[in-house]
Order: sequence, then C-alpha cells, then structure tokens
Amino acid sequence: MKEQKGVGRMWNLYKMGGFTPAIASMLGSQNAQQMAFIRNVNKEQRKQSMFDMPLKELEVVVFDLETTGFYPTNGDEIISFGAVMFRGGEVVENECFYSLVNPKRKIPKAIVELTGITNEMVQDAPDLMQVLHDFMEFVGRRLLVAHASGHDKQFLNAALWRTSKVNLNHRVLDTMMVAKWLEPNLEGYSLDDLLDSCCIPITERHHALQDSIMTAKLWQNYLARILERNITTLGDLYAYLSKH
Repeated sequence: MKEQKGVGRMWNLYKMGGFTPAIASMLGSQNAQQMAFIRNVNKEQRKQSMFDMPLKELEVVVFDLETTGFYPTNGDEIISFGAVMFRGGEVVENECFYSLVNPKRKIPKAIVELTGITNEMVQDAPDLMQVLHDFMEFVGRRLLVAHASGHDKQFLNAALWRTSKVNLNHRVLDTMMVAKWLEPNLEGYSLDDLLDSCCIPITERHHALQDSIMTAKLWQNYLARILERNITTLGDLYAYLSKH
C-alpha cells in the first residue's frame, strides 16, 4: 500500500486516536504534549469570567517580552520572556519567570545594544515552543498585565498561533491605559515616564524580568488609587476605562 503523507496521514491518525496522537506522530511527543497543554489553557480561559472578581483579591501575572524588532509577521521573533506574580496587592518577586529564547535568526545590532542579549547568549537557549509552554504554565488562568501591551500581545498571539494554532484568550490589562485615565495631564506615558511620576526606582530597563517587576510596582501604585475611587471589581474598572 502506498505510504500516506501530510494531511491524509494526519487525518487517519486523528480518526483512529484523536488530535493528540495525530500531532504526536507529526511533531514528536514532547511538542505534541506542549501544544496540547497550550491549547487546553486557552480553551479553559474562554470559560472563565473575571468581571465580578474584587480587584483587591485579583491574582495577576505582569509580563514583558523582548523581541528582535516590531513585526512578528515579517520575521521578527521573541528573544526573552519575563513575568512576575502579583497577589493580594503585593508584588511577589520570588514567584517569577524568565527565559531567553533561541529566535533561530540573527539579532540586530540595535536590539543587542538595547537589551544586552547577544546572539551567543541565545544560541543554546530553548526554542519558542518550550518557553511558551513554560510561560503559559506559569500564567495559568490568571489575568495578564503589561505596559503598552499592544506590542507584547501581537508577538504572543503570533507565537501561540504558529506553535499551537490558538489565539490568546487571556485578558491583558494595560498600565498605559490605566495611567492615561488616572493621570490625564502627564506629558508622556512611556514606562520610564510613569515610573518617574510614581517615584519608582528604575533599575535594568529592557530586561524582560526587570521591566515586569517595575511594571508590577506601577500596577501596585495604580491599584491602590483605583480602590480609593471605590472601583472594586475588574468589570467596574473596564467600564471606567472604556469611557476614557
């Protein structure tokens, strides 16, 4: 019998044993397990509504990515993930996540100078699938927080789709959006501007974990001010943000 290839082989495997055995055969068991985990986390996230959750009880993961550029659809890649837990109104710095990623392409000189991440440093780093799996395991079903989150969401969505054919179902709260509502008269809303405005020491910028920790401290400052305005749930906060 002629050997089956590609989609036909995968479809027969699917009929015999389901999606996981099919992708295990095509991709290898480890990648298959990682993909299945990522897909399941995103599936479960669709079932969860956080709008009634009291803000002071909300557990979030504050994260940041470093990348080779600005365009994931034009060959740019993630080179590091950083994240830190925020629980009970406090930054939990000993519960954090950091990993370099092998982008399988050359890091531009400007990015090396900006981030300090060199081609030699990522040469033996894990690939995107492995780090994305570990990152999603750390995040679980928690709300995500990031500063100027459009860039990070764009790359995270591209990574999820490329590795697992899913889109990000986690809500991402943007500290820049919150800042524009709380402090409408600031001249600038970069992370440096907002850290300076809140008297938060600036440490190592453009390092994914350090930027995550500083953003978490910024969120801590804003959360206290939000609660002072008698905004008590995530749904209430989104309602206010949508008007500004």
